[in-house]
Amino acid sequence: MDPELEAFIPLFPRADLSDPVAERKNFAELAAAIPAPDLAHMEVEDRTVPAHVSGVSNASDIAVRIYRPHRAQGAIVWLHGGGFVMGDLDTEHAWAARLADGSGAVVISVGYRLAPEHRFPAALDDAYAVLTWAAGYAADLGIDARRIAVGGHSAGAAIAAAVALRARDEQGPRICFQLLNQPGLDDRQEAWSARQFTDTPWMNRNKVTAMWRHYLGSTPATPYAAPARATDLSGLPPAYLATAEFCPNRDEGIGYALRLLQAGVPVELHQWAGTFHGSQAILSAEVSQRQMSELGAALRRALGE
Repeated sequence: MDPELEAFIPLFPRADLSDPVAERKNFAELAAAIPAPDLAHMEVEDRTVPAHVSGVSNASDIAVRIYRPHRAQGAIVWLHGGGFVMGDLDTEHAWAARLADGSGAVVISVGYRLAPEHRFPAALDDAYAVLTWAAGYAADLGIDARRIAVGGHSAGAAIAAAVALRARDEQGPRICFQLLNQPGLDDRQEAWSARQFTDTPWMNRNKVTAMWRHYLGSTPATPYAAPARATDLSGLPPAYLATAEFCPNRDEGIGYALRLLQAGVPVELHQWAGTFHGSQAILSAEVSQRQMSELGAALRRALGE
C-alpha cells in the first residue's frame, strides 16, 4: 500500500451498503470534506434534461450540472460513483470540476436515479437520455457533436461502458471515447481480485455483492447492467481504463481492457500500484494527484484529435 494513502485508511467509512439511506449520508459527508475545486476558469450551470428524451414512460426529468471551461468544444457525459445507490451532483462536484479543469472539456455531470428505489435499467436510461440530449442539442450547448465522450468512476464507469454498448447496438449518438476509472463491470465476482479482496479499504467483496443486489434486484444481469457479460466488444469507442491495485474490481477492469484490445478497440490501461478503490479522494497523496492529472490528460488527448 502507498504509505501516503495507508495513513488515511482509518478515516474512511466502513465498507458497507446494508443501509443505503444511511450510507448516502456518510458518502455525502466524505465528499464534503474534499477541498473545493477552482472554478475561476469555467462556467457552471445546472440544467434539466426532459424525461421524454429517454423514451421511458415512467422516467422523471434528469438533473445535470454542466462545467464549461473557456473555449471548450469537446464534452463528456460523466457518471458519478457510489455503488449504484449513493452519490449525486453535489457529491461529484469536486471531481467533475477537476476533470473539466484538467481536460479543458465540457463535463456534463448526470444526477441519475439511484437503486434500490430505482433499479436497473433506470440509471442506464437516464445516462443514455443525457447522451442523446447532448448530441441533439450540441449547438445549443456550444460543443462539437463529433467529440462527445462518456465516462465515470466505479459504478458510474460501469454505466458509461453500458451506454457505449447501447449506443453501438441501437445506432445511437456517436461516442468518440470512453473514460473508465476503477469500473465495476461484473456482477459474477469470479475474477481473482473479486475473490481474494474480501477486506480491502472502502470496497470489499461484501460491499460489491450488496451493490449488485441493490442494482439488479431479481432481474437477471445483462451486458447493459454488467458490461463484462458482453460477448462482442467490437465497434466500441477507444477507451482509457484505470484500476486500483487493492480493489475487488481490479481484474475485471483489466480483463475488459484486454478484451477490448482483442476486439480491435484502441485502449490505454493504467494499473495504479499501491492504491485502493476511491483512494484518489486523498488529494494530498502524490499518486492521487497523478491519477487525477492523467484522467484529464487522457480526455484532453481523446477530444483534441
